[in-house]
Amino acid sequence: MKELYFEDLHVGDRFRSSEYSMTESEMIEFARRFDPQPFHIDPEAAKRSVFGGLIASGWHTAAIAMRLRTQSGIKVAGGMIGMGVDELRWPRPVRSGDTIHLETEVIETRPSLSQPDHGIVRVRETALNQSGEVVMTVVTALWVPRSPQGGRKSVT
Repeated sequence: MKELYFEDLHVGDRFRSSEYSMTESEMIEFARRFDPQPFHIDPEAAKRSVFGGLIASGWHTAAIAMRLRTQSGIKVAGGMIGMGVDELRWPRPVRSGDTIHLETEVIETRPSLSQPDHGIVRVRETALNQSGEVVMTVVTALWVPRSPQGGRKSVT
């Protein structure tokens, strides 16, 4: 798969990632290190929580989404350099056994005014579980290099 440059990305372009299945042990391990709340690390306490069972940390879901993003069809030349995120939401929890994938849509492109060898590409990303339910949404700004040759390559 060829790397994409700023000129290759256009509003409306869409990309779909592979899938990732969550396991209870992985969810607990992540949460113990980074988000040690009872509904993330203790299955019995989680049953008594508002969630009625163990759930993944939203930050774990975001980390998985990052992995899926970097392994999807949106292969940015030089790597995926994020400039920031907006509108990060976790509308539904991720549970052990859930299989999630990421759908990415280019929503804005603009050349950088301060560094003409780069552009800014904003993408809306939606993580969905195996039932098609949205588990995370985020808008991300990416720092994308301009092509040395210019022009659009095939994005399939």
